[in-house]
Amino acid sequence: MASHQDLSHKADEIVGQAQVKRDEMMNQPTTQDQSSAAQTATDLKDQAASFLQQTGEQVKNMAQGAAEAVKNTLGMNTDNTSNTNTHNPANNSANNPTNNPANNPTSNPTSNPTSNPSTRI
Repeated sequence: MASHQDLSHKADEIVGQAQVKRDEMMNQPTTQDQSSAAQTATDLKDQAASFLQQTGEQVKNMAQGAAEAVKNTLGMNTDNTSNTNTHNPANNSANNPTNNPANNPTSNPTSNPTSNPSTRI
């Protein structure tokens, strides 16, 4: 007959093996856990892609707006839909004294005696 110590020892071994098996099973992800993790990763990837696309569009729009502002400031805007000429009197040729030949000394030599080389002494 088996002694009490042998039975106790075998029982401890069986309990230990059961605990090891339990720990192994607890540490292994189930198929449902793996599927859920994969879906979460896909969702996060899609959200990141959407965020980056929106950010890229915002940066592009800001850069285009800045370029238009510089063009408007320098008077280089070729966009016909823009109404900058109506808001900026300097762009109106009738009101711009530099477009008037009477106000330009190089275009009217009689109004500027120093431009005539024969009158210089």
